[in-house]
Amino acid sequence: MPPFSVTPPHYRRWASSSLQKYITQDNQKVQFRKPGLTFSRRITMKLTQPANAILQRDKTTYAIVPRIPGGLLNRSHLRAIADVVEKYNIPMVKLTAGQRMALIGLKEDDLQHIYQDLGMDPGSATELCLHYVQACPGTEVCKFGVRDSLGFGIRLERLLAGKELPAKLKIGVSGCQFCCAENFVRDIGLMGKKNGWTISFGGHSGNRARVGDILGTDLSDDDALRLINKCFDFYRDHARKKERTSRFVQRIGLDEFKKNVL
Repeated sequence: MPPFSVTPPHYRRWASSSLQKYITQDNQKVQFRKPGLTFSRRITMKLTQPANAILQRDKTTYAIVPRIPGGLLNRSHLRAIADVVEKYNIPMVKLTAGQRMALIGLKEDDLQHIYQDLGMDPGSATELCLHYVQACPGTEVCKFGVRDSLGFGIRLERLLAGKELPAKLKIGVSGCQFCCAENFVRDIGLMGKKNGWTISFGGHSGNRARVGDILGTDLSDDDALRLINKCFDFYRDHARKKERTSRFVQRIGLDEFKKNVL
């Protein structure tokens, strides 16, 4: 059979309402399954999942990670989350490494209603943009903190959230040299000292871990923001698609990167 670019009407009749129940995808080969009927065809269409949701291993349910700037939740957030979990019978709620809360096991038809009931902005988990800013308590409550990492981290997230990038981006903001926000293994890292911020770029905590390169020390809040914006813009304009900051710096060279941002 020749390839086709859209699902024919007689397949849509049983596939459109809950596509994932009947279709599995492997690159361009899609297998249609229905009780008593199984066949495969090569197609050119790409199956997409709902925005701001992650398809789970069962291929029918989703997870979402509402945006929680700085990892701070107030009482209304907690009440809304508890109400949503009960109302939609959500089987799992998981705290993530990025100081977010994942709601797991959601039905596709419930996704929009859940976000409306939560009253929280959608967070990014697979999109090519800023995923989160991880921040420690800093001077807000921690006796070791010397910089306001929590306040500065929230400021960064509000500034950069939603901007498109070549790949996902993660930021860590630590209020002292204990580096509790894991700043040196984040794409952009800030470490607080008494004289100002230390800025690093190109860190990575994956299977090819990399410590970020220090670009500036003893920077004020405004100077730190200016340097971060320069790094952000240069990376956005020159990196390849899905090329994380660590691989980007390795490819073009640290000297070349510094020449363009310092």
